[in-house]
Amino acid sequence: MFSFLWFLIIGGVLGWIASLIIGKDIPGGIIGNIIAGIIGAWIGGKLLGRWGPTLSDFYIFPALLGSIILIFIVSFIFKLMHKD
Repeated sequence: MFSFLWFLIIGGVLGWIASLIIGKDIPGGIIGNIIAGIIGAWIGGKLLGRWGPTLSDFYIFPALLGSIILIFIVSFIFKLMHKD
């Protein structure tokens, strides 16, 4: 139970940091940040592999870069959808 909660917290923090770096908010607030962090960690792991420091099974650098990529893509799609 504790490791799952820690997993969610780290995912949320990674998503939040990625949104600060890119300067765009992910829709969904805290839940969106958690999802962006977790999916971003998966994307970063697939693209960049496993390297760097780890925290609760997250490789920090690939997870952060994957979250940045995910937030950029999602914000771009939302911008296209809301363009009048």
